[in-house]
Amino acid sequence: MEITKKAYAKINLGLDVLGKRDDGYHLVKMIMQNVDIFDTLTFRDTEDGSITLSANDENIPVDDSNLICKVARQLKEAYGVTKGAQIELVKRIPVAAGMAGGSTDGAAAYKALNELWNLGLSDEELCKLAVKLGADIPYCIVGGTALSEGIGEVLTPIDSRADYHLVVAKPDIMVSTGWVYTELDSTEISRHPDIDAVKRALEEGDVQGMCDNIHNVLEPVTTAKYDVIKDIEKILEENGAVKAFMTGSGPTVFAVFDDEKKAGVGFDAVKKSGLAWQLFLTKPIDPGRV
Repeated sequence: MEITKKAYAKINLGLDVLGKRDDGYHLVKMIMQNVDIFDTLTFRDTEDGSITLSANDENIPVDDSNLICKVARQLKEAYGVTKGAQIELVKRIPVAAGMAGGSTDGAAAYKALNELWNLGLSDEELCKLAVKLGADIPYCIVGGTALSEGIGEVLTPIDSRADYHLVVAKPDIMVSTGWVYTELDSTEISRHPDIDAVKRALEEGDVQGMCDNIHNVLEPVTTAKYDVIKDIEKILEENGAVKAFMTGSGPTVFAVFDDEKKAGVGFDAVKKSGLAWQLFLTKPIDPGRV
């Protein structure tokens, strides 16, 4: 049997940090949004019980340190699965980019292996398992537009009516999420986003209102070290973007456009600048409705 899944990237339409738990996890309030940039994973069941992973990018680890393999081994152990899986990953989502590339691959593994091994688990049951391996994975299982709270695992779907286009640009740098949060802990957050206002704007289809209220408290930390993030944002805003922001812990920038042609102009301007190592013209997406 063979199953193929698309694993969609995400951006943060605002990210706030409200505190920190005793176990080191940060308490967040943010809005997660899938975008039409995806990895492709193909799963085949095997009788020998082994888990093997191959990838089209030699920089992707294919041993047990990869989240995909961790998911497979967790499910095998939890449910006494004797079968194995041969997994192929075609990577397109930028790595270490603040776009949940690893988490969304893990989510795809949960969904595919649930089918491949006939486990019959609901999304809710998968999410309870997933949060043990990563706080972003439950969202990636559910997908779409969602308010994310707690450490990221408390999810409330949002009925987004906002129609907009996106340019996503990743400069040729890698940012450690751990480093960004450590730096954040040593400073005082001077501005918090109004996540509730972003949610209302999405529900009302108000793209300008959405952009007026988006803010990412991690952005000042990352941009203080990497000027290129602000440079890319400036180019996008000078070339038709309603507004440009950093997603997650960075360094990826996304810009919101109210018109597809304007987005094309912004895309071309960033491409001409040479500042983005990976560049996408895309849209928000709800994988459950594709």
